[in-house]
Amino acid sequence: MEQSRGQRCHYDPVKRAADVVGAALLLIMTAPIQLVIAILVARHLGRPVLFRQKRPGRHGVPFVMLKFRSMRPVDEARGWLTDAERLTPLGRRLRTLSLDELPTLWNVLCGHMSLVGPRPLLMEYLDRYTPQQARRHEVRPGITGLAQVSGRNALTWEEKFGYDLQYIDHRNLRLDARILLSTVRAVIGRDGITHQGHATMAPFGEQSNEA
Repeated sequence: MEQSRGQRCHYDPVKRAADVVGAALLLIMTAPIQLVIAILVARHLGRPVLFRQKRPGRHGVPFVMLKFRSMRPVDEARGWLTDAERLTPLGRRLRTLSLDELPTLWNVLCGHMSLVGPRPLLMEYLDRYTPQQARRHEVRPGITGLAQVSGRNALTWEEKFGYDLQYIDHRNLRLDARILLSTVRAVIGRDGITHQGHATMAPFGEQSNEA
């Protein structure tokens, strides 16, 4: 049964408190791992070790999302043009285990993102959404979400947006806990990491009737 707007709004302060505590604990616990990854990225890809990109947050307000770099820069002479060509062996391993996402915990701590919610997509997609699809910006974007534990990049865009709206209309503590546990299982099982013909997900708008 869909929750009332009042029920969802009542949960949001609890969700934000859980985000702050969870992100802070995870940042402390993963600090040694992040240090090792930073050294590896600097050695294999050079500096900077972090990938920074503007993404739309709650209500479409832009923020700068942080991730570990996993790709080489575009280089036509070397044939590094597509995402698949630019993705390094180290980057592929980081993405397979979702370790490239660890710096995004800072975005959660700062209030740009949540641990659970619709994934933040590209700014250029904002004017491509239908009114229903644009509802995904009613909440903070998440590091993981219902779509990520329901097929990840193996889903079509329509399926992803459907899961986003389902989460927005039913979000609660039990659902968030279930998604977080399912995320661990999905990462271990390496489910839905790639989409056919692409390193991750086909750009939104390229699929016939995915950042």
